[in-house]
Amino acid sequence: MSTEQNNKDGVKPADDSHVKIFDTTLRDGEQAPGFSMSTDAKLIVARALQDLNVDIIEAGFAAATPGDAAAIRTIAQEIEGPTIGSLARLNKNDIEAAARAVEPAKKKRIHTFIGTSPIHRDAKLKMTKDEILKSISEIVAFAHSACDDVEFSPEDAIRTEREYLVEAIEAAIEAGASTINIPDTVGYTTPEEITELFRFLKQTVKGAGDVTFSTHCHDDLGMAVANSLAAVRGGARQIECAINGIGERAGNCSTEEAVMALATRRDFFNLSTQIDTTKIFAASTSLARVTHNPIPRNKAIVGKNAFAHEAGIHQHGVLADKRTYEIMDAEAVGMPSNSIVLGKHSGKHAVAARVNALGFAVSKQKIEDLFPAFKRLADTCREVTDADLVRIVTGNVETDGRIGPWRMRKTELHVNFEDETRPHARITMEHDSGERRTVTHEGEGPIDAAFAAVCAIADVPGHIHTLDLNHVASEGIVRAEAVVEVEGRHYAGKAQEVDIADAAVAAFVAAVNQAAAIRAGAGVTETKAAS
Repeated sequence: MSTEQNNKDGVKPADDSHVKIFDTTLRDGEQAPGFSMSTDAKLIVARALQDLNVDIIEAGFAAATPGDAAAIRTIAQEIEGPTIGSLARLNKNDIEAAARAVEPAKKKRIHTFIGTSPIHRDAKLKMTKDEILKSISEIVAFAHSACDDVEFSPEDAIRTEREYLVEAIEAAIEAGASTINIPDTVGYTTPEEITELFRFLKQTVKGAGDVTFSTHCHDDLGMAVANSLAAVRGGARQIECAINGIGERAGNCSTEEAVMALATRRDFFNLSTQIDTTKIFAASTSLARVTHNPIPRNKAIVGKNAFAHEAGIHQHGVLADKRTYEIMDAEAVGMPSNSIVLGKHSGKHAVAARVNALGFAVSKQKIEDLFPAFKRLADTCREVTDADLVRIVTGNVETDGRIGPWRMRKTELHVNFEDETRPHARITMEHDSGERRTVTHEGEGPIDAAFAAVCAIADVPGHIHTLDLNHVASEGIVRAEAVVEVEGRHYAGKAQEVDIADAAVAAFVAAVNQAAAIRAGAGVTETKAAS
């Protein structure tokens, strides 16, 4: 196909300095065990991808189930900006299902594929090389008649004979494909190998200059991101990837890692994407929440530890100039800020910085005085929380371990599915002064209502920022950690209870109590260190 034909159809090869981001979170990502999503959940993630400004959203596999087709159509109707695509096997029924699903989209794509490696030809397809080539020519042309933008993937391309791979690609281009994806379906390749392969294909395939070459790498050997970036160095101008790296088996190339590698090392790659990197963390957390799969703490770019520091040497350096130990700004990926985590490796500079951030005005000598108490505590736990630090600074802790003036006395949660009454909660709390307050509040759910009631009683204008719940079956308890935002500040509270709702509310109260204590002026002047 000529460049003129591509332009007439409105589908152009990628600008050589621009790398398209083809996000397959909702297709390949969702195929992974434990990541299935409802239409509503898919739409939440699709909106996050829209905000992220990805080039293409592969919204699903229309022929897989009626539900998947409906989800793709819903996304095609409601999401603007990115191209909306559907996967389709190389047969007319799949192509027709994909075309119907993406039809409402302003920009639409059909992504079709067939296995080309010897193992796929012989074991799975039972087809000869010539039969596959004939099918590519006929079905890609059929797909192009239904949709201007057609992507073709020779599945298991990495293990396909090079001469035959060239034939398959040329047949797809001749039939109307405008994007050629070279998938490392089983995560088998290496960076050096895939770079050389893309260079070979760009130089050898007839019509290579008229199409966009794409890479799709899996992480079976832990090299999906490295291989995708290596493919880009070889001439690929589209990366197929997924938020948080989810996908079949060990997953796909991680969207956030590939994007930030190109952005951070622009000096090396001399390439760019159109991604709004400040929306990366929001997209990552949206996916984690709708799939109930938390982000691993050590996950690059978006993990809790990605911009966190506990070692005293590192903390001192970051407090002086964060460039000493950070090559990216946390804010650049949408995280609130870099994080100083207090633990047994922390030094006095980090403790002083956190004490000041909590609103306490203490001298350098006072930090010296309280530091031994901090170290003793740090030796007994994984992390010293803000509540722990308040205890140390004030030397004023209740016998129940509580920081702040309020304690829970009664929690009642109400939800009725048989009428239109909104969920509500009735909360009773007691102040250190002996005063009791009871508030009934409505909410989107009973726990949301309980949070609102707690804030009303404590007179703290807070709202939940994050809530992590972990059921420990062996102990028969639920551990909860709540981060509450109050006037731009974050307070963390932890609790463990037998009941999940009780744990959530107790953790929220613990965080609000800290806010109440600090807002009341606890420790604003010099305080005596805990002994």
